[in-house]
Amino acid sequence: MFGLLNFEDPSRLWILLLVPLLIAVYIFALKRKHRVGMRYTNTTLLGRVAPKQSQWRRHLAVALSLLSLIALSIAWARPQGIEMVPRERATVVMVVDTSQSMAATDVKPNRLDAEKTAASTFLDELPKKFNVAVVSLSGNPAVRLSPTTDRSQAKQSINTLKLQDSTAIGEAIYVSLAALQMAPQGDAGDKSPAPGAIVLLSDGQNTAGRAPVQAAAAAAKAGVPVYTIAYGTDNGYVDLDGKRERVPPDRELLDQIATMTKGRAFSAEDLSQLQRVYENIRSEVGQVPKKQEVTAQWAGYGLAFAVIAALAAVSLGARWP
Repeated sequence: MFGLLNFEDPSRLWILLLVPLLIAVYIFALKRKHRVGMRYTNTTLLGRVAPKQSQWRRHLAVALSLLSLIALSIAWARPQGIEMVPRERATVVMVVDTSQSMAATDVKPNRLDAEKTAASTFLDELPKKFNVAVVSLSGNPAVRLSPTTDRSQAKQSINTLKLQDSTAIGEAIYVSLAALQMAPQGDAGDKSPAPGAIVLLSDGQNTAGRAPVQAAAAAAKAGVPVYTIAYGTDNGYVDLDGKRERVPPDRELLDQIATMTKGRAFSAEDLSQLQRVYENIRSEVGQVPKKQEVTAQWAGYGLAFAVIAALAAVSLGARWP
């Protein structure tokens, strides 16, 4: 529990040393009371003088009191937890597969058109200050739109994409890293580059260019996570030059790329699944962990334990029918 917290004043946690001491005192008192009780042989008379108390309520009252002490001690040390807060700005590169395999109709009306629809919804729901760039994934990947906050331009860029030959996933990652360098700087008070992320959708095997694993290593070195989406079904196929070819997504390769770059790998076999995947990516890209003081939260825990302990103590003195 403590490993997840940082403290502004950790030296104040010395008070927690009282907890084992109080437990030892309580155990000693119980044993001493037991020895004193053994001196009385007339238990009927003893019961009239001192009515029997519930053992479990007594233990519960003590345990809750100790929990209250622990929680209040933690609050006194001013704990800091990690909370997810909205990211103010970032650059997201959308890598859209335009290889011939995207003509497969296992996703209606076809993979490419379904991806365009889902991508437009994704862009609408990204924070307004986020820059978006578009990269086409084929045998010759290219930046179709430099980073911009103009969602209309981004949608138009995606909707005008056409099918092309081959699939160079590694080259597409390198092109995406170059696109991130084109992102504008922040406001006057923030000249640092915006954090970047790559969203890569592909449904086919890598067939051209440098090795995707090599490109993933470059992204990892730059601190850019790559979120991959294996799109389509294992039964997908396309007819090229009179020959039918199966085009299953290469999930293993995409998983490896995501793992190497500390992104996440997803799989979607239809439009509804793809939209849910984009929701997950938007949530992860749009939030950042931040330290927040949680003193009030732990003080509330301490108060709650104290109130319940008080009720348990009151019940010990009450004579129930």
